[in-house]
Amino acid sequence: MANSNAGQQCVILENRIDEIRRLSIIVEEFFGEHQLPSEMLFKMNLVFEEIISNIIYYGYEDDTKHEIVINMNLLNGILAVEIKDDGKAFNPLANPEPRLDAPLEERPIGGMGIYLVKHLVDEIRYNRYNNFNILSFRKNIRDKG
Repeated sequence: MANSNAGQQCVILENRIDEIRRLSIIVEEFFGEHQLPSEMLFKMNLVFEEIISNIIYYGYEDDTKHEIVINMNLLNGILAVEIKDDGKAFNPLANPEPRLDAPLEERPIGGMGIYLVKHLVDEIRYNRYNNFNILSFRKNIRDKG
């Protein structure tokens, strides 16, 4: 028996910042097709924008074309995502948490985006395999949190 709430989507982006808009449209269509809550769409688009922009801005040391592969799987209200890129090795989960209690002028630049991503998803993992960064996360998409 097929699950009416099951869906898969694979997206291949180039390492160009304008690809984030194309991804946003694809994610919006995916959410619409599966009748997922719009507040979750907003949160997931924030997550994707942060991750993909970091890959594009910081992952490559050349100006050649690279592919970023995104696999989304939805099953029983759980969105599982894998993002794979061939950029330089970088584990965003190894960065220290920002000091939110410190005055703004004493905080280092950067780090808030990763902090946001970690708090918008339920589970996140990083792996480096065969010269690829693989960042995967899961989110209960029907949850209001």
